Amino acid sequence: MNKQKIIQETERFIESEFRTEGSGHDWFHVDRVRKMAVRIGIQEDCDLFVTEMAALLHDLDDWKLTGSDSHDTSRAAKWLHNMAVEEQTALQILQAIEDVSFKGAGIETPARSAEAAAVQDADRLDAIGAIGIARTFAYGGYKKRLIFDPSVEPVMHNNFQEYKNNNAPTINHFYEKLLLLKDRMNTPTARFIAEGRHQVMADFLSQFYEEWEAIK
Repeated sequence: MNKQKIIQETERFIESEFRTEGSGHDWFHVDRVRKMAVRIGIQEDCDLFVTEMAALLHDLDDWKLTGSDSHDTSRAAKWLHNMAVEEQTALQILQAIEDVSFKGAGIETPARSAEAAAVQDADRLDAIGAIGIARTFAYGGYKKRLIFDPSVEPVMHNNFQEYKNNNAPTINHFYEKLLLLKDRMNTPTARFIAEGRHQVMADFLSQFYEEWEAIK
């Protein structure tokens, strides 16, 4: 199994699939997650092949893009089979992918391996901070959601279907997910980075409400 060749082939495949994706889950998002996951993986002594492959493939079956169940990894599994990835390694990669997704504020999403923790943290770091803000509004526009409606309260979803079917204004997403992520990071590296990115979002929201009320 030539791991470097498999990574290169996977990179080309994913870039071709996601280059023009307009929801904030484009190739550049995947590449950032890959780089951050590897950075965390080095610190956490992870299997870097499993970590990098899971990061590259983590959005291939994403329910937000496909409408499928959150646990579906069929396309990723097919790709790994086609690349002749050893069965046990492929299972580790697929399990890490399954552990990435946020499923609602009231739902635990534990990472079952160090590799899953690295990829989950990397994906969540890309959901917060300046890029996270930009991606949030890109996704809101993609789903044709209002920016803000003061009459619609945030909801702390207790099951995945409620979270999946939610169509609230984009600002609500900060309270329903993004502002929660700082305290849900798995690794020291991610927790440190998340502190600064969390503050960027808090400052943004403060400015947003002042402009909304025509105070500034």
